[in-house]
Amino acid sequence: MKRWRIGLLGAVVSLLAIYFIIIQVDIGLLTESFRSARYGYVLLSGLLLVLALIPRALRWRTLLSGALPLWRAFHMMNVAYLVNGIVPLRMGELARMFLARRHDPPVPLLKSASTILVERLLDLLAVLVLLGVALAASPTLPQDYRTAASGSVVILLAGFSVLIFLASQRPLAQRMVTWVTGWVPLLAKWNLQDWLNHFLDGLTPLTKPRLLLQVLLWTAVGWGISVFAGYILMFAFFESGNLAATCLYIAAAAFAIAVPAVPGNLGTYEWAIMLALSALNYGDPTTATIVSFAVVVHAVNLLVHACTGAYGLLREGVSISQLSAGVQEMNQDYVEQRTKA
Repeated sequence: MKRWRIGLLGAVVSLLAIYFIIIQVDIGLLTESFRSARYGYVLLSGLLLVLALIPRALRWRTLLSGALPLWRAFHMMNVAYLVNGIVPLRMGELARMFLARRHDPPVPLLKSASTILVERLLDLLAVLVLLGVALAASPTLPQDYRTAASGSVVILLAGFSVLIFLASQRPLAQRMVTWVTGWVPLLAKWNLQDWLNHFLDGLTPLTKPRLLLQVLLWTAVGWGISVFAGYILMFAFFESGNLAATCLYIAAAAFAIAVPAVPGNLGTYEWAIMLALSALNYGDPTTATIVSFAVVVHAVNLLVHACTGAYGLLREGVSISQLSAGVQEMNQDYVEQRTKA
């Protein structure tokens, strides 16, 4: 019921966003903007986005301490991106955990969960770096952007530091769980020590300098290719690319994904890009060129994830319906096992 309410709220948000775009943009100019776009740049950008998925798969495999072969990690990750695009609330991450558990030997669910959490933190850090680049290159941006970026960096670094500390001080973390369980006996039936150990297994690479550097390197490479793809895509609609604009609109789109919306974040994703370009003096947010550019950026990303995700499903030998049933069964089995432990 809660998921349906959030989904309904997201649908309303997305429909309103699409409605305000339609009523404010000149449809004739929008059609002309699409017609005159240089689609060779769009194709090149799409190919680069596919390439950017490889270092992301290498990063996840490193966080898993090599528990999965590279190409299986690649396909599982792409399936997750596909599911995130068609189902709200980022359910694709559960799909990825389910697929990793099907591997022989299986990857424990909490280990997968902890690595995915680290991925999200690293991606958020990368987004804040992009925002910082945009702010540094464009000092005229509103102060609100700078304040939000500064506060987010502090919170993110604090959270990342806590994870590294817990992973490096496992005995202390275990004693903390024992203390909490002693104070709240009801938690004992959940076997929190087992949960903690699997969770910390996924954080182990963060405590090893060599592996941590690898994870940071693959994060930088993946995002670097994505930024280059976004920069190239600007040439499809504008006379030249702009690094500050690229960093800002990619960062804005990344934050828009966190807003509850219909699958694919239709409407909210476009508005984020439109407002970002408008903040850098590209014109009114509903200018035909800006709207068409935002639509194509979103379309390219959705198409890349749809194609790579569909291929991932094929390689993993599962359908969307089988994946959905497997995730539900996995959740039910896990809860039953924890309550019986």
